[in-house]
Amino acid sequence: MPQEPTIQRRDFTKTAAVAAATAATMSAGSSVIGANDRIRAAVLGVNGRGQSHMYGLQPLKNVEVTALVDPDLEIARKRAGELESKHGHRPNVVQDLREVIDDKDIDVITIATPNHWHTLAAIWACQAGKDVYVEKPATHTFNEGLSLIAAARKYDRIVQHGVQLRSSEAIREAVQKMREGAIGDVYMGRATIFKWRPPLEAHPDEDPPPTLDYDLWVGPGKWRPYSRNHVHYNWHWTWDFGNGEIGNQGIHELDMLQWGLDVALPDEVVSSGGRYIWDDHRETPEMLTTLMQFRKERKMAEVAVRFWHSNHETRSANGNIFYGSEGYLVVSGYTKWEIFRGRKPELDESGEAPTRHYENFIKAVRSRKTEDQHGPVESAHHSAALAHLGNIAFHRGRKLEFDRKANRFTNDEKANSMLSKSYREGFEVPAPESV
Repeated sequence: MPQEPTIQRRDFTKTAAVAAATAATMSAGSSVIGANDRIRAAVLGVNGRGQSHMYGLQPLKNVEVTALVDPDLEIARKRAGELESKHGHRPNVVQDLREVIDDKDIDVITIATPNHWHTLAAIWACQAGKDVYVEKPATHTFNEGLSLIAAARKYDRIVQHGVQLRSSEAIREAVQKMREGAIGDVYMGRATIFKWRPPLEAHPDEDPPPTLDYDLWVGPGKWRPYSRNHVHYNWHWTWDFGNGEIGNQGIHELDMLQWGLDVALPDEVVSSGGRYIWDDHRETPEMLTTLMQFRKERKMAEVAVRFWHSNHETRSANGNIFYGSEGYLVVSGYTKWEIFRGRKPELDESGEAPTRHYENFIKAVRSRKTEDQHGPVESAHHSAALAHLGNIAFHRGRKLEFDRKANRFTNDEKANSMLSKSYREGFEVPAPESV
C-alpha cells in the first residue's frame, strides 16, 4: 500500500512567509490595474470547474489566462491544448501552484481545486498580493472562513466567491422584489439540492499515475493512500477532502438562501439524514435535511439534499422557495424567478437573464472596490458556513445552539472541535490573527 512520503515537497512554510513579506512591503498603489492594463490570470485546478474559469476569463477584454495549474500534468496539458484550439492562445502549464503564487507577472489567481485546498491557496495568493476568485465552497471548515476574511482585509485583496447566481440579472431582480415586499414579510426559505448521483464503482488503493503529484494533491488534507475512490471528483464524498452534496451543488442554494432571507449565521441548527439507496463507498450522506433558525430576524430555513428526484419542486432540481405573508417566490437555478400570490394563485415571472460573474470579478479587481463585488469574501464565509454547521449537526445527531458573535456552539464542545481540523505539516491554514 502506498505510504505517506516523508519530505518530498518544498518548504511551504517558507514560501508562505516570503509571500506575506512581499505583500506587506507593497505600496498602496502598486497593485492598482488600470482599465487598459492586461490582467494576467492563473487557474488552479482544471479538471472540472477550472474549465469554466478558463473560458469565462479568456474572452474578456484585456484579460489573459497565462497559466493552467494542476498537480496532474496530463490534465493541465490537455486543457492548454483545448484553450489554444478555441482561442488561439496557449497558456503555460504548471504543476506546482507555488510557482504562480510567487510569479510577480500573475495578477489574479482563480481556484477550482478540491475543497480542502481552497482556503490555503486563497490565503497564500492574498499574501502574495494577488486577487482571488475561489470556487464554492470557499472553505473546507467553518474556522477557515474567519482566516480567509482576515487575509482579504489585511492584504487589501479582492476575494470573489464562485457563486454565479449573485451576478444573474434575473436573480438580483428577485431579491430586490422581496426587499420591496412583493411577497409580504419573508419568514422562511427552502433550498432544494436534488442531483442525480448514481452509485460509484469501488476502487482499491494503488500507486498514483506518474503524471500526478499526489503529495501536492493531498496538500492540507489528511493523508490517505491514492485511490480513484477520491481522485478525481469523487473527493466530494470523502470527508477529508470534500463536504458532501450540501457543500457541493448545495453552496449555490445556501448562498441564495441566506441572500434571499437577508441573514448570515443561524442561532440553531439540526440535521438528519444518511445512506438509504446506494450501497457504495461514499462517506457523506445521500439524503440530508437541515433546519436552521435565525431568531433575531424571526426567520427559518430548510435545506433538502437528495441524490435522486422524480419531480422539480422548484421548477428546477436545484433552487429555492421563499415564503412570505402574501405569497411565495421560486428561484429556478441561476436564471429565472416566479412569484405566486393568493389562493388561485396570481403569477408573476421573469424572463431568462445572463450571468456575468467573471466580469463582475474583473470589474472589482480594476476598481479596488469591494462594494462592486457580487460575491464578496464575507458572503463566501457565510454561505459555506451553513453547509459546515449543517454537516456538524448531522455528525452530532442533535440540535445545536450557535453563538454567532463568538462563532462557537454553546451546548456541545465536541461540535466546537469540528469547526476546525488538523493540517499536515507545512500546509497549515493560519488562524485569523496569524495570516
